[in-house]
Amino acid sequence: MMFTKTSPFTGITHTKEIPVTISQLEDWQSGTLIQQAMPNISANDREFLMTGITAKEWNDLFGEDR
Repeated sequence: MMFTKTSPFTGITHTKEIPVTISQLEDWQSGTLIQQAMPNISANDREFLMTGITAKEWNDLFGEDR
C-alpha cells in the first residue's frame, strides 16, 4: 500500500510503499501498538507511518538508524 507523509523535521513530502493490510491499519488505528499490529514491517517503516520521518532524515538528524 502506498503512503504519502510529510516530515515534521524537513517539511518534505515522501511517498513510500509499505506492505500492510487494511486489517493491520484498522488494528493500529483502533489502539493496538503499531509493532503489534504490523510485526512484518521494519522499524523504519513504522516510524514513517507514525511520523513521516524517513530513515535518511533520522540518520541525518540523529546519526543512527531508527
